Amino acid sequence: MTSAPVQPLLERPDGAEADAAEDSGRAGRTGRRGSRWFLRRRRTDATYEFGDRGVLSAFDRRRGSVRGSLSLVHLFLFVGLVVAGLGPLLWLAKAAVTPTQDTLSQPFALWPNGIDWANLETAWNDIHIDQYFLNTIWVAAGSWFFQLLIATTAGYALSVLRPRYAPILNALVLATLFIPAVVLLVPLYLTVLHPPLIDVSLLNTYWAVWLPAAANAFNILLVKRFFDSLPREVFEAAKTDGAGPFRVFWSIVLPMSKPVLGVVSVFAVISAWKDFLWPLLVLPDPAVQPLSVRLPAVQSQTELDVFLAALAISTLIPVLLFLMFQRLFLRSAGLGGAVKG
Repeated sequence: MTSAPVQPLLERPDGAEADAAEDSGRAGRTGRRGSRWFLRRRRTDATYEFGDRGVLSAFDRRRGSVRGSLSLVHLFLFVGLVVAGLGPLLWLAKAAVTPTQDTLSQPFALWPNGIDWANLETAWNDIHIDQYFLNTIWVAAGSWFFQLLIATTAGYALSVLRPRYAPILNALVLATLFIPAVVLLVPLYLTVLHPPLIDVSLLNTYWAVWLPAAANAFNILLVKRFFDSLPREVFEAAKTDGAGPFRVFWSIVLPMSKPVLGVVSVFAVISAWKDFLWPLLVLPDPAVQPLSVRLPAVQSQTELDVFLAALAISTLIPVLLFLMFQRLFLRSAGLGGAVKG
């Protein structure tokens, strides 16, 4: 009785060699199609093998002690980020409905003498937070509109239309970023006080805030850089179909530029919402001042709990805006499949 020949251990192919031999045989049987499948398979395996490596190997990650240590580190980092990011906002929300005595004596206690919801009503009505809140919305909405208008049209002219003097304009816009904002305060204030071509002062009008905010070189260069990355084939196809510059801008460029429009919108609204110095200079009338200017003015004559309630109300809109636009703000891509193939 003879036994089957035993293959030596060293000659036995391992799993990777066996898979390669099987793939090679399949490639030989199926011809060129199998060869392409085989190459894609090898590239995928290489990406999986070398692209996921980090400080710890896959073998170390499967160990129980390493897994437990990583879980503790992740938990510690998560709790630290939550406390650092949400801690001040949560404390402000708690202090907004806490009596002044509790805030001063026990600032981190959770309502030892109860919740005082009247702080929010007093801040909204007696300090006229509703009026200043509406003024802030007007300032932020106008700044957002004009910044978006100037940034998109200027970026479109410099990136897509590209006149012969576009490099000179681009250099001039870039040069304005090297001028400190404090240096521009006096000439800009004089321009608003006595604007050219008209004899009407812009003080105590929202135009004095909107127009200077629109001339934002950073937004122009940001939008231009994004427009530079758009596929030129789409513009050429639209021009071949008879679309003019305005139609290309409105129907082609803007729908493909939603990510950068969202980023500019968030920058514009947050900047206008927290701006203090320039609205203080050009809006001396308290009836038209936004929250960022009016709240410090009423701090000395307001109870601490009511003032903290007013601060909590003033931070509500920026938080809601971030929650609404967080995906658009954090997303880096966004051509939306304009070019296929």
